[in-house]
Amino acid sequence: MKTRTLIAGYVLALALFLFAERHPSSSSLTGFHAVVDLTHSIDARAVVNQTNDRSSSSPEQFGTRMDAPARFARGLWTVDQIPTERLLAPLVVLDVSTNIGNSSDYQISVEDIARWEQAHNQIPLGSVVIARTGWDSRWRSVKDYRNADSQGVPHFPGYSPDAAKFLVEGRNALGLGIDTLSIDHGGSRDFPVRQYTLAHSVYELENVANLERVPAAGGMVVVAPIKLQSGSSGPVRILALVK
Repeated sequence: MKTRTLIAGYVLALALFLFAERHPSSSSLTGFHAVVDLTHSIDARAVVNQTNDRSSSSPEQFGTRMDAPARFARGLWTVDQIPTERLLAPLVVLDVSTNIGNSSDYQISVEDIARWEQAHNQIPLGSVVIARTGWDSRWRSVKDYRNADSQGVPHFPGYSPDAAKFLVEGRNALGLGIDTLSIDHGGSRDFPVRQYTLAHSVYELENVANLERVPAAGGMVVVAPIKLQSGSSGPVRILALVK
């Protein structure tokens, strides 16, 4: 009986040792020391995205959200079809918050990207690029966040078409994000950035939060949209892994 107990104990210890060898701690695997949530909570005060063609108040329109390429045209990836390897990528935070000033419709330029690269080296190919404009400080006020004029047209910063084209074609970005309602600036009427990005199978992330808590470079991002079958958009949880 004692022999059997000793053998069983040895086998258990060996199994635990092998498991530890094959499944080391996450810190030793990744080298990251913190996880930052870049997602706004969905609650009764959450802002509804009513730009573009989104005038409904369905739950998928609230909070931090993703637009999949299928929102541009049928046959492109829906939310549930985006390859999983495109949802884990290097994170680039493009901080233009000091450039906004009184220009609510500021458009992020290629020059902004060039300044980022001068400070941090070239944007890694296959990154998710998220612009920090500082607009999320208005999140709790629908009026301030939408910043609509007397005609009801919203005004907030976004990407310029040239900047989006450079990131998609020149840096092979997998996703473009921003801390406003849309990657197009609020005064846009035909939404060229949105159309171009989605047409090139690059997903969009809108209403991103807490970008001031992550570094401009060196992090990773986990993009976890709700898996809506055949959905063209929906809520998303975004987590930044910080070294």
